Amino acid sequence: MAFYMYEFSKEVLAFHRDEVALPQGNLREIRKRRDINRKRISRGLLRHGLPLHYAFHLQGSYAMNTMVFDDGWDYDIDDGVYFDAVRLTGPRGGEMSALEAKRMVCFAIHTDKFNKAPECLKNCVRVYYKEGYRIDVPVYRRIITLDRRGKEREHFELASTNWKRSDARDVTKWFEEQNALKSPPEKIGRQMRRICRLVKKFARSRNSWKKKTVGGFIITKLVEECYHPFASREDYAFYRTLTNIYDRLLSNQVVSHPVTQNEIITKDYDDPKIIFFRDNISGTIARLNNLFLPDCTEKKAANIWNLVFNSKYF
Repeated sequence: MAFYMYEFSKEVLAFHRDEVALPQGNLREIRKRRDINRKRISRGLLRHGLPLHYAFHLQGSYAMNTMVFDDGWDYDIDDGVYFDAVRLTGPRGGEMSALEAKRMVCFAIHTDKFNKAPECLKNCVRVYYKEGYRIDVPVYRRIITLDRRGKEREHFELASTNWKRSDARDVTKWFEEQNALKSPPEKIGRQMRRICRLVKKFARSRNSWKKKTVGGFIITKLVEECYHPFASREDYAFYRTLTNIYDRLLSNQVVSHPVTQNEIITKDYDDPKIIFFRDNISGTIARLNNLFLPDCTEKKAANIWNLVFNSKYF
């Protein structure tokens, strides 16, 4: 399609600033809850004489700075807790299983102040807050080995169904590198990050979509694969990235983990959430294509963008 898209770049940038990027007030509240959460874990482990961690590390969309504002506070915050493997032993000195490590952290963090008790999930301990958001606490162990020269090497394993080699900090590093590499140089930040937020905002723009569509990690990986930079046109960069994602999902619905080899982050080839996301993109592209019509006006363009994001902003 020829590039005669009705220009709405300034308006899309303003929408991102006002309605998409997480406000400072929300960030402060999340940081406050995160710090309280960390203190609960630290004090709980110490109080009950359990193995002590050596670090916490923020992960996921918070660490990558791709979180999107949600007026219902529907947020997942990932904050990993890290232990030395040699400390994770049971009462008889045996190696602590992945489930035992998660249960230990869940026990340490528990308090009667929670309306809903924390629970162990496959890859984390989840803490619920009455405001609606959740803090997920993945549990990691650090394993130190010696190479042939006697130099220490370390790797990390996540408490999942079993212990598996993984460290979400590698994902943050991957995203930051790709964001810097692929985005045009700008004074207002990196465009790929903004487009990632915009696609996330679109994917969850209807309440009825939220539980049916893909998660933020999958969207982030798809945006990285399909991102189309355009320094002077935020609207066109979003449009082309969305069309690229749609074409990609028509030919291949499997999304691979960005740093862990041979691991996929979709459920299977016929993942219903991927299909739902792809079908929603199809209808949205049809709407956006009207921006290329010669009779498109400012009023029509505003209405189209409002429909895309289910908004009254434009």
